[in-house]
Amino acid sequence: MKRLILASASPRRAQLLEQIGLKFLVVKSGFSEPGIYSEEDVEEMALAKARWVRKDFPGEFILGADTAVFNGGKALGKPRDEKEAAEMLRSLSGRVHSVITGLALIKDNREVTVREKTLVRMRPLDEEEIRAYVFSGEPMDKAGAYGIQGRGALFVEKIEGCYFNVVGLPLSRLAAMLKSEGFPIWGN
Repeated sequence: MKRLILASASPRRAQLLEQIGLKFLVVKSGFSEPGIYSEEDVEEMALAKARWVRKDFPGEFILGADTAVFNGGKALGKPRDEKEAAEMLRSLSGRVHSVITGLALIKDNREVTVREKTLVRMRPLDEEEIRAYVFSGEPMDKAGAYGIQGRGALFVEKIEGCYFNVVGLPLSRLAAMLKSEGFPIWGN
């Protein structure tokens, strides 16, 4: 039985791996993220996280992932404070933005990266909704200041692409990646 090493402390990613029945170990990467400025950066961040963990798990499959929200060409990471969370939500209100996740899979010296993109249309939000949502605390650990799997779902009108990508781990893309690299997703 092979196991996967998830180089991420994201509880949402762990939940998604549990949902599809994979055996895995969570190992938080010590890589310090410098910030995301382009769509390509999500793959680089995912790879850097996986590389950081590889040294402690030789011969294992290491999965790194990084997700960012892009609005009008600008990357929106996790908000630093409530004011920034509200600003992010205002900027997304009534607009289409993209959510991009980079995946990196490492085994020994082989490194494979892919990127998944989903378009999200958010309905127009009023100030009362934004204040209440920020006050809930939910936006504070999420790229773009909302979680589609939580109360943030109330703001999303439509998505084009993978729902699970917006949560933080595009499962179909991950399954194809694991399969192509010889990791047994069935019977793991």
